[in-house]
Amino acid sequence: MAKSVCIDSKVASRSGLIVLLRHGQTAWSLSGQHTGRTDIPLTVEGERQSVAAGKRLRTVFADRTPEYVFSSPLKRARQTALFAGLHTTQLLGDLMEWDYGPAEGRTRADIRNANGKEWNLWRQGTEGINRGLLGEWETTLPSGERVIVRNGEGETLRQVARRAQGVVDAVEPLVADGQMVVLVAHAHILRILTTCWLGLDPSAARLFRMDTAHFSTLSQYKGDNVIQVWNQ
Repeated sequence: MAKSVCIDSKVASRSGLIVLLRHGQTAWSLSGQHTGRTDIPLTVEGERQSVAAGKRLRTVFADRTPEYVFSSPLKRARQTALFAGLHTTQLLGDLMEWDYGPAEGRTRADIRNANGKEWNLWRQGTEGINRGLLGEWETTLPSGERVIVRNGEGETLRQVARRAQGVVDAVEPLVADGQMVVLVAHAHILRILTTCWLGLDPSAARLFRMDTAHFSTLSQYKGDNVIQVWNQ
């Protein structure tokens, strides 16, 4: 993504902002299964949520149209953008969700049972999971769709944060130029991206709750990068 942009005179006098939109409900967000790179679709409820999110965005930003809409290439994010009425400018691989490795497709209880003790993604990370869970398996979603789940080594928090920082570095000049940027992606990557925007340690992302098909906005105020609204 180019960092040098031409400033539209219509937006030059406006305050720039980033809108973070988490995808709508999926079968696994409902069941609590970690959903990183497994490319599952929205549920019918997730589609409804995404339509409603689009309506909320158009109400809140009635006088603005996003200059840029970047989406994770994963199906649930692309569908959310579509149902929300957002026209995606570009798919960004760096907006894909945390690669959960051995946790993919599994609940926290599943991992606790495999480890024989409590496990928390933010504290022990993917590296703190029993390596006996590595491998590949097939499962069926409630819709009847079959999916392949791949449990590799996964990413560390720092690796995810490096990806998120790359997105921040690319969109920050657009915000400084008064433009509205929408990022349609996933809860963990967007929360970690927020810590990058604020200059916080990525582990602080655990403190930012982000519900399905809810949006938050980041902006700049008196020289600082700030949160404008959260989880609307």
